[in-house]
Order: sequence, then C-alpha cells, then structure tokens
Amino acid sequence: MELTSTHCISPEFVCRGSNAWKESLQLIPKITRKPLFLGRSSCTSGLRSDLLRDLKKVKINPINGELKFDCCEEDLNYLAKLAIDNSTDGIIASGGGKVLDAGKLLGFRLNLPVITVPLSASTCAGWTSLANIYSAKGAFQRDVVLERCPKLMIFDHKFVRMAPRRTLASGIADALAKWYEASVGCGSSKQAFVQQAVQMARLLRDQLLLEGHIAFNDSYSEEWSRIVDSCSLTAGLIGGIGGPKCRTVAAHAVHNALTQLDFPKEILHGEKVGFGILVQLRLEEFVGGNKLAGLARKQLLAFMKGIELPVSLDDMGLSKLSKKELLDLCEYACNENSDLHFLPFHVSHQDLLEALLDADKGIDLESQEIVGKIN
Repeated sequence: MELTSTHCISPEFVCRGSNAWKESLQLIPKITRKPLFLGRSSCTSGLRSDLLRDLKKVKINPINGELKFDCCEEDLNYLAKLAIDNSTDGIIASGGGKVLDAGKLLGFRLNLPVITVPLSASTCAGWTSLANIYSAKGAFQRDVVLERCPKLMIFDHKFVRMAPRRTLASGIADALAKWYEASVGCGSSKQAFVQQAVQMARLLRDQLLLEGHIAFNDSYSEEWSRIVDSCSLTAGLIGGIGGPKCRTVAAHAVHNALTQLDFPKEILHGEKVGFGILVQLRLEEFVGGNKLAGLARKQLLAFMKGIELPVSLDDMGLSKLSKKELLDLCEYACNENSDLHFLPFHVSHQDLLEALLDADKGIDLESQEIVGKIN
C-alpha cells in the first residue's frame, strides 16, 4: 500500500523579472500592513533602506530587524520578541539564504505570512518550505521542514544583478547538486512525482553546464536571466515536487560537516556544496565502482574552475587542517542521521577522508575543452 505524502511545492505567488519589486508593491498590502522587515549584510543595507522607503510610500509600516549572527536560535528568539512586541502581521525577509530561512522560520513559529525578497541567486531559499538552523558561529545544526512555502516570492533581476558574481557561481553549484544528489538518492523511485523531479534536475544540470559560464561573465545576457531563474526558482521547484530525497545526499552532508570548522576566509553555502558534489562523485567512483562518476567529476572540475568555484580543501583555505580535524570532519559527516547514508553503498570514515583529499584529482587545468559538454 502506497503511503500518503504531502508536498509544499511552491510559493503561493511568484513575481519575477526586472520590475518585480515595483509590481509587487500592489500585492504586499494585501498580505501584510505591519511586517517585520529582515536583513543582515552591511553590503545590502543601502538597498534595503530603499525597499523600506518604498513600503512606506504604499502605507505599509515595517519594523526593521537585523540578524546579528546567522539563522540561529539567538537571532530567532530576539527577532520573534521584536515581532510580537510590535504586533507585526507578516514577515518580509530580504537578503541571502540565511536571512530568507530566518524569515520562513519566524513566519512558521508565529503563524505569520512570509514574503521573501532574494538579493542574489546564491540559493533557492526564497522558494522552499525548508530552513536550516545554524549556531551563532555558523555551524549547521539541523534542518526544519515547514508547513508551507512563502506566501509571495519577489525575485527582482535588478537586485540580483547588483550582487557579486561570486554569489551566482555559488548558486549554480547549489543548483547542480539537485541532479547529482537526486539521481543517486531517488533515481530508482517508482513514484511519478519523484521520477519527474529527477528528470527536471537532469535538465537543470544541462542548462547550468551549457550556459553557466556565459551567465557568470555577462550579467546582461539572456543566459544570465535563465540561469538566475534556474538557481533560485527551478531548483526550489524540484525540491518541492520531489520531496526530501530530491534535496540532499552526500554533497550537502559534506557542506554540513564543513560548517563545523573555523574557516580563515568566508566560504559561501553553494561553494561548500559544490565541493561536496566533487567529494560525492569521488566516493561513487572509488567506493561505488562507478566509472561514469569519475568522468562526471572531471567534467565538473573544469566547469567549476571556469566560474571560480573552489575545488579542493586548499582552495577553501583548509590545507593546514590536522589529521584529527580531518577525522572529526569525517565523523560528523558520517553520523547516523547524516544524509550521506542515502548513498547506495556504505562509506567509512577513511573512504570519506580519501575523497576529501582527492576531490580535485585528475584534472588538467590547462585544458578546458570539456566545459559545457553534457554526459
């Protein structure tokens, strides 16, 4: 007997394009009149100030709130009190993935409608009914499946174009993980929704590999518009249709483990996930015995280098990790609740350690001829 499943597939409304914010100003007052307005980065403070002024022009009275750390309980508790004390009737989250996750969590906990306004294409967090909780220092703690997606997602290309192109590369890596994880975690599923989500993930991968390099280098190209929508909208849709197993396997398990470390420089979510894809493919190659995974990894290495993504521990500033630190990393990634175990074969701590060290093995950095080719 087939079990019943519930899917939170998409936001109720999505407004996307170059005038999305302006056009959404007619919708927002129908959802909230006194929202808690969330942000964090000092780099986007000027833009957020403009958004606050726009809201006030349409008779909305926003209460400004800023994350002090990450999407962590310290911030969530402080912001929940701010929302309650000011009798807010909605949440508007404007920023990157952790700000968007914090907004969704607050809306869920306070039973308030949520509007997400991504300011980059670095993740699909503005779309989904999933949120990650971190420590105040940025260490992953757990993910939370929410009862609904945001009420409204506003994806304004003008705002996204203002973000550093590094954030787009990070979003491309995070979106690529949809295929590499879904094809392993649920590629043999008999459920129609899951099968179709896996095929959507394959098409998404193809488009990212074919057009990602152009989009990275030209933010006014048609390819750029398609790629940012793919990273922030389509990737979220795939997770909504396919469910949890179409979201994360080993690549995100590696990301979660990496967040437990103190990095000497900032490494974005998708950059960690992208490295995790290489680690997963290396595991499939030498533990799972899949030669095609080796070819896919070499293809992906060249592509990732072409859009300036890290492909090794050294690239992320972690070349001086001690053996104990590496083993602790592997222990965390292999814990009994880890998504790593969605792989169809057993992975030992030693297996993972070798994959971490050899993730960039076998690439000829002088040759880029395989960039853009589809396996």
